Amino acid sequence: MTALPQLGTPQLASPDLLRSTFRRHAAGVAVITARGAAGPVGFTATSLTSVSAEPPMISFGIGTGASSWPAIAEAGHIGVHVLGEHQGELAATFARSGADRFGAPTVWHDGPEGVPVLDDVLAWLVCRVVARVPAGDHRIVLGEVVLGDPTGGGRPLLYHQGRFTALRD
Repeated sequence: MTALPQLGTPQLASPDLLRSTFRRHAAGVAVITARGAAGPVGFTATSLTSVSAEPPMISFGIGTGASSWPAIAEAGHIGVHVLGEHQGELAATFARSGADRFGAPTVWHDGPEGVPVLDDVLAWLVCRVVARVPAGDHRIVLGEVVLGDPTGGGRPLLYHQGRFTALRD
């Protein structure tokens, strides 16, 4: 008879259970940007997902209490930036509350549709926002890809166990 693996004690659903579980899930790191009434806004996202090839669509989640939410809630277009392993500090800057996210050393320019586009990323997209779906204390934003550039060089930045890290061979 084969012994079953030892399992921990199951926990009831809670924010802590969800956080603990997803700390074990490695995720790619992206920065989402938009043009707000007071200027550019952006935040680090690990929830970026490809949704559809026809038409090309993406999704990401954002908390309704996030400082970027008011601009994302009104934006017609958003920027999606896939970060490289060399951009851990950039990811941390866009994740930090109260940081000057678009000040030096962040390098960016006004892109199509007025969307702030970050330089030196692995890939970027400009997307037309097509829906904002309520999901608890977050919204799932659906964006249809308008254009982009997937030609940046390097390897992706990952988020795992509460920190930014790189792929290992």
